Amino acid sequence: MKNIKESILLKFLCYVFIPIMIFILAISIVDVSITSQYGQMDGPEEYIETEEFGREYLISLIYKIEDISKDKRKTKVNVGNTTVSEKANDNIYDNYSEIEDESYEYPVYYEVSNYTYSRVSTFINYIIIDKENGNMFTNIKSNNYPEEINKLKAEKTNWSYQDGNITTNINTINQESAKYITDSYYSVNNFEGYEVYSNIDPSSLTYSNSLYVQQVVYNLFKGHENSPAYLIPLSSILIIVMIVYLIWATGHEKGKEGIQLNSIDKISYEIISIVIMTIIGMMMSFAVASVESQIPQKILVSVFLICYLIGYACLALWISTTIRRLKAKQFIRSFLTYKVCRWIVVTTKKLFRKVTDKQNTNRKITIIYWGFVGISIILACTIWSGIGFLILIAFWGWVYYKLLQYNKKIQKINDALRNIYEGNPNVKLNEEELEGTLKIMAKYINDIAGGFTNAIEQSLKSERLKTELITNVSHDIKTPLTSIINYVDLLKKQEINNAQIEQYIAVLDKKSQRLKKLIEDLVEASKVSSGNVKLNMETINLKELLNQTIGEFEDKLEKKNLKIEMDLPNENVLIKADNRYLYRVIENVFSNVSKYALEGSRVYIKLYKNSNDVNLEIKNISKDKLNISAEELMQRFVRGDKSRYTEGSGLGLSIAESLTELQGGKFKIYIDGDLFKVEIKWKII
Repeated sequence: MKNIKESILLKFLCYVFIPIMIFILAISIVDVSITSQYGQMDGPEEYIETEEFGREYLISLIYKIEDISKDKRKTKVNVGNTTVSEKANDNIYDNYSEIEDESYEYPVYYEVSNYTYSRVSTFINYIIIDKENGNMFTNIKSNNYPEEINKLKAEKTNWSYQDGNITTNINTINQESAKYITDSYYSVNNFEGYEVYSNIDPSSLTYSNSLYVQQVVYNLFKGHENSPAYLIPLSSILIIVMIVYLIWATGHEKGKEGIQLNSIDKISYEIISIVIMTIIGMMMSFAVASVESQIPQKILVSVFLICYLIGYACLALWISTTIRRLKAKQFIRSFLTYKVCRWIVVTTKKLFRKVTDKQNTNRKITIIYWGFVGISIILACTIWSGIGFLILIAFWGWVYYKLLQYNKKIQKINDALRNIYEGNPNVKLNEEELEGTLKIMAKYINDIAGGFTNAIEQSLKSERLKTELITNVSHDIKTPLTSIINYVDLLKKQEINNAQIEQYIAVLDKKSQRLKKLIEDLVEASKVSSGNVKLNMETINLKELLNQTIGEFEDKLEKKNLKIEMDLPNENVLIKADNRYLYRVIENVFSNVSKYALEGSRVYIKLYKNSNDVNLEIKNISKDKLNISAEELMQRFVRGDKSRYTEGSGLGLSIAESLTELQGGKFKIYIDGDLFKVEIKWKII
């Protein structure tokens, strides 16, 4: 059952076959209706020869007579024992306009409106004469109406009534048939008192008139075999089954739980309903307009079919989205009206909360604003008096003053926050000068400022104690370390014949020197981080200092078979820095290169200037995988070789960064795979 419910193919087939089955049902019903109306249409006769055509023809003439009689009765009033016209010398007929015709001695009225009781009769040419007053009524324009009467009587398909006698070559409305029709529809003979002359042009039935659609239907069903009687119940049952299935399966999709809504279902229900109903209405109007247009029968059928399919598609879309919304319990929520009402309710609740919540920042503004609006409206109603106008001006001034006072309090809070942001925590707001939310904010700011002050004091104290500890411990370590180094030097100068002892002495010498370097780096890092460094800023030729440093590291670089690729400008590059500490920065970078660069690779050094800065870039390929970020590598005691088999403290890059920033420069490292890059910038002078 689940597969049937989620089957896309089955749903598609139902949507395709429903309009087909509806069409079959409609054709079957029409077929039964046509058969009952016209009988078995297996003869060769044309529609114009059928009883239905004769009936429509005669009824149209009867309506014309009734219109004329009605207008005639309406325009007469009784004065004493005499009946006179209500309007003398004016046109007294609603649907006719009087015209001049010298060939006829009585007034001639030409039909202006050709619609009678919603029955279009443009297919009939007629002349009707009221025998009581001699008035003539017609839809034919002519200069000689007696001659037109003779022409009508001579036409191939004509019908005339004169003194109770019918003259016609249309068998279905001859003397006997016409009496039967008039007696069936009306209780009196509607042609008494009138002479009627008319004819019909069969070619006029090919376009807009009351018999056009009937002729189209007649021609469609003429000569075809009757639809089987069982088609009506069978197609009805199939339609019901498919509709029930679609109602049950709509909204279910394969592999998904629950009712699934699509993008159409997210459109407001009123909007989608209006659009769909508008399209359906347009299709119906277009179909009706096609009937009233001069188009061939085959094209008319195609137009009807297209309008039917478009209308069905729109109706199916509307019903399916309605079902999905109902099943997903989103029908009411999908209305735009509901959304608007909900927005109004939510907005009203928020406004109410703002007004009632004393801790809400917008409470006071909301009260002042809407109070201002309300009082302004009241005062504006009394502005016709001079006192009312003065009160309104004074009220506006008072509101402006209160807003300035409120803004002044906010500005105090803003100034306090800016001082804290700029690193000045010595802020104290007078909480008693404020009220409501501003008072609470002032309390928070005072607490934050006090907390910052305490945190800064604790941080400074901790940093000072740390620096003192490192300095004292380093000093205490240096004394015995110096003795160790001195005694190792003495041992190195002695003649020792034992090779193993000489090896021990060499290890002691190497490790003691490494320990000495570590202590020196630790002390220097501590001084740099605490800012306890005195700088002697002077103009330095960075190009010359760079060449000097490369020369000092030449032996170490050659030992690792590292080739230097230099890109230096021809002119000198001058910057402001401390010569000793700047050398330490560059030395630490080259020391890092000599320790961790891949043997036999190249080291790229580039020095260049732009409009504002001097840039030094040093790049090399690491011998170890750099599975570490640049930020982590800049931290203290972090090294590229985590096995730590190389010499180094892990402080070199951190010291270089701190010293560079103390001198007003920027120190950055970048890692891209095994590529290690250092970029140092100074302001140009």
